Amino acid sequence: MSETPARLSTVQQRRLARILRGLREGADLTIDQVAEKLELSPSTISRIETAQVGVRPRDVRALLDIYEVSEGQRDELLELARKSRHHPWWYEYRLVPDTTVVGFEDDAAYIRQFSALVVPGVLQTREYASAVIRAIRHDAAAEEIEQRLELRMHRQELLTRKGAPDLWVVLDEPTVLRPVGGPAVMRGQLQRLIEVSALPNVTLQMLPLSVGPHAGMDGEFTIFSFSDPADPDLVFIENSGGDLYLERPDRTQRYRLIFSHLQAAALNPAESVRALADVQQQLPGPERG
Repeated sequence: MSETPARLSTVQQRRLARILRGLREGADLTIDQVAEKLELSPSTISRIETAQVGVRPRDVRALLDIYEVSEGQRDELLELARKSRHHPWWYEYRLVPDTTVVGFEDDAAYIRQFSALVVPGVLQTREYASAVIRAIRHDAAAEEIEQRLELRMHRQELLTRKGAPDLWVVLDEPTVLRPVGGPAVMRGQLQRLIEVSALPNVTLQMLPLSVGPHAGMDGEFTIFSFSDPADPDLVFIENSGGDLYLERPDRTQRYRLIFSHLQAAALNPAESVRALADVQQQLPGPERG
């Protein structure tokens, strides 16, 4: 799954797909040859190997027969296939277009995110999130907007749960200067950022405008890292035309390097909290509208 559009997926599905692809290549078989043996289309095998479709344990068993996999490894892979088909908590939101990222977010051990346009979803207040969703999805039905909002709020539980991931966010300063929802909404959002920055697993830095040109000017991105070394880093790039996931080592290494440059250029965490408080104090008060 080096570059794929978004779909309902999990780390387990991604790992199984990668292993199955490796087994086929190790058996010196083409996708067409495997498809013919299983009486499936080559496109189906390709989608299985890129985690674009789920795979049933019986289909995994048939693939393992073709690849002549040893009994011990067969048991491990069949168990992985069964786990990959379990419905996670976010399955009920599967019709919401951005559900895939929730799965990777939920399984990640370490999340690095650069935000240049809006506050990251896991740090948004409900009021801020509502204003953002309504602005971006202005043509969406009220029911879809509410589903997106509920999912976004539910996602935030990962920050305080047992085994919560480490989250490191670099916010470009325009993100907190843009008056999303008006002064009252922004005041609450800035307070949320200040409070969440105190969590032991959250690091927040602000990249000031005074830095000028910087390494992240290509756009926002998120890097997911996982506890199992068998699961490589994944870079998520979000846009309205279709979300993108990158896992080729050369691509992920480039984004890790970009993030390192952004960390070095940004204010340190303590300075960032003070800068957020300054922005908050400069917002118009209720008496001034």
